[in-house]
Amino acid sequence: ALKRHTRLVTLTVGAANLGLSTVLTACTTGTQAQCQAAILLAQGLLGDCADDENSLYRSLTALYTQVAGKAPGTRIVVTGYPLLFDSAAPDSPQAAINDATAELNCIIERAVAKSQATYANIYYVDVTKAFTGHAIGGKVKPPFINEPPSGEAFHPTEDGYGAYADAIKTKLPVGWLNKQEPLA
Repeated sequence: ALKRHTRLVTLTVGAANLGLSTVLTACTTGTQAQCQAAILLAQGLLGDCADDENSLYRSLTALYTQVAGKAPGTRIVVTGYPLLFDSAAPDSPQAAINDATAELNCIIERAVAKSQATYANIYYVDVTKAFTGHAIGGKVKPPFINEPPSGEAFHPTEDGYGAYADAIKTKLPVGWLNKQEPLA
């Protein structure tokens, strides 16, 4: 779907590779044992951020390079994931999910940095600070994450997508959004 004249591509990828939906389902509808098992499986798939042999790191680097190769002049902005839970108690499933999200963001950021060696127009954006206080259990309104039992549970709300857009804008050249042509 990429064309040589595409100006902007945004990506947020990696959580599905770890089975995050399975983890969240197990931790919201299953037993504590099912939740812990799902978290352990995802952590095993996640691996260690510093490991260059990490399969997720290699897959993400390949993806970013492939996208950049298909549309060489395109600005690629890769966002990390927000922490889903505010005020997660230590040793809780919510804290384990937040910790895994932070590790995933580290892997995503490293994969972007590796890809920048070949393609300078790729940027990483951390969205965790923008979502602080607005996550599940947060005290700041409006919420940025849909809570269960919503069909959109654990995905951003409209305001959450606005926070993503604001974060992405920080990586766009000055005046770029004022151009009249579509971004792609």
